[in-house]
Amino acid sequence: MASGSDQLVPVPAATAPGPPTGLRALVVEDEMALATVVGTYLERAGFEITLVHDGLAAVERARQVDPDVVVLDLGLPRLDGIEVCRQLRTFSDAYVVMLTARADEIDTLVGLSVGADDYMTKPFSPRELIARIQAMLRRPRPSTGDSIASASSGADTGRRTFGSLTLDAAGREVWVDGVPIALTRTEFDILAALSAHPHVVFTRAQLITAVWGPSWVGDEHLVDVHIGHLRRKLGDDATRGVFVRTVRGVGYRMGAGQ
Repeated sequence: MASGSDQLVPVPAATAPGPPTGLRALVVEDEMALATVVGTYLERAGFEITLVHDGLAAVERARQVDPDVVVLDLGLPRLDGIEVCRQLRTFSDAYVVMLTARADEIDTLVGLSVGADDYMTKPFSPRELIARIQAMLRRPRPSTGDSIASASSGADTGRRTFGSLTLDAAGREVWVDGVPIALTRTEFDILAALSAHPHVVFTRAQLITAVWGPSWVGDEHLVDVHIGHLRRKLGDDATRGVFVRTVRGVGYRMGAGQ
């Protein structure tokens, strides 16, 4: 059942919740009817849901309920979705799906640059939203192996070093020159996928499969945005590609770190 009181929209009683998953979802949407629909679908999928309708309330509730997933509208009263996401990333690694009524590329790039994992443009199918969320939660965690497919199976407990960059796959930690680097789940998963096969060039489609999962549907250029943000955090230069190299016309691969 949904948690909270004064800022929640009740889910219709006729909707039977699905088997509990133990996962919590925070829906941040000022259109109450849409928030109710999204909440209903999430509850059917077994989530414990919290609905809020403005940006300041979203940050407060996120601190209280520690959600696994945040569905976040871009245009919110009191605090917009970009700033909400920016503040979320100071204390939460929840998956964030941003909703926007504007298909403008700048909105998309800005939203992803502050740590959103995915975005959807209104109007959208609630079923597709749930499918994307479930795909994110099923993300394969990269591991060592002989093929790209093996990046999604097994466990990897070792560390990988590329010059001044060290990645701990099991602990999900990254350091550059001994300094810890704070990455979002998506940024870490991309780096882990690339570093598991340092001599393999990944196409965007292959990275989508390795990180977002084979059922994800959307614009593959989402990868480019996350790569750009990952490079900035690592202090990498896109023109030199010390850690993450662009292979023109193909995709990306791990650099030697030198």
